[in-house]
Amino acid sequence: MRDESLGERNSLANSGLWSNCTNYFSMPIRRKRSSPTTEDPRNKKAKVSTWSRRNELENDFSTKRCIAWFHEYTDSDEDVLGPEGMEKFCEDIGVEPENIVMLCLAWKLDAKSMGFFTKAEWLKGMTELQCDCISKLQGRLDYLRSILDDPVHFKNIYRYAFDFARNKDQRSMDVETGKAMLGLLLGKHWPLFGSFHQFIEQSKYKVINKDQWCNILEFSRSILPDLSNYDEDGAWPVLLDEFVEWYRENKSMSS
Repeated sequence: MRDESLGERNSLANSGLWSNCTNYFSMPIRRKRSSPTTEDPRNKKAKVSTWSRRNELENDFSTKRCIAWFHEYTDSDEDVLGPEGMEKFCEDIGVEPENIVMLCLAWKLDAKSMGFFTKAEWLKGMTELQCDCISKLQGRLDYLRSILDDPVHFKNIYRYAFDFARNKDQRSMDVETGKAMLGLLLGKHWPLFGSFHQFIEQSKYKVINKDQWCNILEFSRSILPDLSNYDEDGAWPVLLDEFVEWYRENKSMSS
């Protein structure tokens, strides 16, 4: 057997090494498996879709949720939310009971009696407002306030307030309730409200009827603060004629 030279051995060795390298790089590359802790993008997308759908469902109005909300302020077998429940309701939504926004809400619910909401009134009005929880109604408070900026809506709410606030066994509103409601509705907008309030307090009137109530609004809108365009021969109720006379007398005495 002949001896192989060092060069031949190196040549053969290098030839085998190169063959092995060639075979290695020609093999298909094995992709590294994802770490168990790495989240599959498809799973992430599914989770986002599930969350979005859940969020949509929560945002959708639910009659069942609306009724359950109503019964947070009543016993489960009661169909009327009364004064005690109303106080808690106002506290939950962050509104004082005497705030005018509560009158706007009552108008939206078409509530028949001050201090009370029936389940039917609640469900009808809250469905229209698409509110079935506290946070949704809080998000609609600015809208309810903005209704008052529309003259037609304001007039409707003003007229509604008479029947809403009066005792149902009487055709007229007692004067104390009338003064409070007029202050709520006209106190910030009618320059003569303070004088009219004083006139009512010292007058003989114990009640305000609906005709007087409606005409007070028209008077506040059409008659100038100095009464210069007041027509004594106009068809105003006697109540307003007497107010004008009283106002002018007091003004002449003070000047």
